[in-house]
Amino acid sequence: MPMQPWFPDAKLGIFVHYGIYAVDGVPESWAFYLGQMPREEYMKQLGGFTASAYDPRSWARLFARAGARYAVLTARHHDGVALWDTAAPDGLSVVRDTPAGRDLLAGYTDALREEGLKVGFYYSHSDWSHPDYASVRHPDPDPGQAAVNDNRLSSAAPGAQDPAAWRRYLDYRNAQVRELTTRHRPDLLWFDGEWERSEEQWGIDELADEILAAAPDAVLNARMLSRGDYATPEQGVPMQPPSGPWELCLTVNDSWGYQAQDDRHKSVGQLVRYFTETIGAGGNLLLDVGPREDGTITPEQTERLEGLGDWIGRHSEAVYGTVAGLPAGHHYGPSTLSADRRTLYLTCFDAPRETVSVRGLRNAVRRVTVLGTGAELGHHVTGGLHDVPGVLWIDAPGGADVDPHATVLAVELDGELDLYRGTGRD
Repeated sequence: MPMQPWFPDAKLGIFVHYGIYAVDGVPESWAFYLGQMPREEYMKQLGGFTASAYDPRSWARLFARAGARYAVLTARHHDGVALWDTAAPDGLSVVRDTPAGRDLLAGYTDALREEGLKVGFYYSHSDWSHPDYASVRHPDPDPGQAAVNDNRLSSAAPGAQDPAAWRRYLDYRNAQVRELTTRHRPDLLWFDGEWERSEEQWGIDELADEILAAAPDAVLNARMLSRGDYATPEQGVPMQPPSGPWELCLTVNDSWGYQAQDDRHKSVGQLVRYFTETIGAGGNLLLDVGPREDGTITPEQTERLEGLGDWIGRHSEAVYGTVAGLPAGHHYGPSTLSADRRTLYLTCFDAPRETVSVRGLRNAVRRVTVLGTGAELGHHVTGGLHDVPGVLWIDAPGGADVDPHATVLAVELDGELDLYRGTGRD
């Protein structure tokens, strides 16, 4: 299925890790899986999850101010706790099993669409709480994973596998995904947990066909394996961007969900760098926040979303409606290119001194301006021989034309971008 055109042009999405793990502020699902705390203690958080101040409209307004075009909420993490009133057998739900006592997805869906944002749900293939989950092993797991799976097999016989129980688990998973797709018609489904089983074991084709029958325009991430539409690297801008559409998942601090002790928040300037480097390489940034258990987003994370949104607002021309910019080596910083390929947007992280250079540009330049202020900058070319172009030098902006986080220069070309990529002339 062709990629939906809204996705590569969205540029920024907000990832929301929200669940019972916010009660004690522990690593979502992993806290009990990796033995950091007993499972019984982890599950006691069900009794403290109130969502008492949950206001999805305030979330949606904040995400819109950040410049996001979509958001992805953890509908169900690996711990098996659904944020909606699931009817699937043996499923945990905040509606039935926590003081919150209500479906948290319907209001989220409506609020996003009121703000013009696309609706995304995170859903884990894995459910480490379901009685039938650990009934088969990955056919070729790593040794550590094999030990985990052996310890969690539901059959009484040591090491035995139970295909009938696994089929019941897949029926449960498929029923929950069916609830998400038929009730909400999401624009995007962000799967996780796929590493624990093979594509055949997961029944990926069966699941994908069912999703697309109910929500034919839904975008699926790469954790739907061969049926995924885009790649999902995490926590670091790839040095070699994936081929095709992709998205960088990045936390505002060091944690996906709310952890009170984690005060290592990235600055607005650092987030601008991550964002511009990502879109300059043709990807989207999916920026994660972790609300407290009551549903409020912390002031530190709110401040950073709003700061990023302020920067995007001043430079939206270089963000939306653009594609990946220059390959590495042509400009010392990321760049984007207008859809008609006639305007280059050069990002300068530090205050430029004397000149900003572009190498390998065959085009003549009509005009260079500073985005956000409109100041026009002088420019000239030196060098060049036959088919090897010279270097374009742009006069450095100064004073109020320098943005505190990143200055963007719009370079208007005399035609579609034409780059020299050769080895030079002897």
